[in-house]
Amino acid sequence: MRLTHIRRTLVATAATGLLLSLAACGGSTEEPAASADSGAPAASAFPVSIENKYGTATVKAEPKRIVVVGLVEQDALLSLGVVPVATSEWFGEKPGAIWPWAEAALGSNPKPQVLTQTDGIPVEKVAALRPDLIVGMYSGLTKDEYDKLSKLAPVIAQPKGQVDYGVSWQEVTKTVGKAVGKAEQADKVVADVEAKIAAVKAANPKFNGATGLMATTYEGYYVYGPEDPRGRFLTDLGFKLPDGLAEVTGKEFGANLSKERTDLLDTDVLIWLVDKYDTDKAKVQADPLYAKLKVKTEGRDIYLENEELVGAATSFITPLSLPFLLEKLTPLLQAAVDGDPATAVGRPAA
Repeated sequence: MRLTHIRRTLVATAATGLLLSLAACGGSTEEPAASADSGAPAASAFPVSIENKYGTATVKAEPKRIVVVGLVEQDALLSLGVVPVATSEWFGEKPGAIWPWAEAALGSNPKPQVLTQTDGIPVEKVAALRPDLIVGMYSGLTKDEYDKLSKLAPVIAQPKGQVDYGVSWQEVTKTVGKAVGKAEQADKVVADVEAKIAAVKAANPKFNGATGLMATTYEGYYVYGPEDPRGRFLTDLGFKLPDGLAEVTGKEFGANLSKERTDLLDTDVLIWLVDKYDTDKAKVQADPLYAKLKVKTEGRDIYLENEELVGAATSFITPLSLPFLLEKLTPLLQAAVDGDPATAVGRPAA
């Protein structure tokens, strides 16, 4: 597997055991319908041109066979009533790469075929699907891959001027909405989810200005910065990322911490994404450097297991995962910032 994909999978899921599946493909071999609803876009929505990191994709007519080569964009499509013919496996090995929070949006439609990226984008398998649109915004798509895929269909790659795997869920949803002729519907989806986030923020004034951080145990301690969707999720709720974090992560979505910078972990709320809840939590808390930090001694650290739904939703950050995440994670955040070290943060409810 290409280094960028290996690194992303390891960092985001915090586990060598969650490397992308080596199977050639998974999920249903049936080809799903183009959309989960009957709301066809107006013909006037096309053609539409969308700029990306490597060029401009022009969609001339409503796409019927969409292939997702990014890791999470299926959720944005499903939120608009559009079912891709194929998705890409990130972790979890869910049928169709559809997690439970997205199943209602999928409805009775057959699950997409699942592509694996054990050695980069499987261009030949994408070609065999006869796509008329390829979506890879939340990805590490290379120029070479983009050029090859562009011979098959318009490709919506990473946005210009942004780090790989750094695009926001709002931009993914709105851009995909334009590409499928449902820009107004996409705007509404974004507005509705933003309203849910704003309501949680308003109901929890202690979140406002409290420091927050997400981290994982990849090659020591790895932290997600302001260019990562997980970091932005915290700031959207009112939290403030620790001073100096941006200097550490630089032009990447995250970075490893040196022992000299473990002070960055000492935040009002620290969310750990781990492989195994009990063993990894015990390992982190037994670290002499970490054990001295107030975030640990005052019980303000939260542990989420990657394969469990709350942990997975925290890595996805999509219009479909966010309502579920807000419901399940908010009580833990409240317990962490209540100012009482005796309050147990605990494990998220399934």
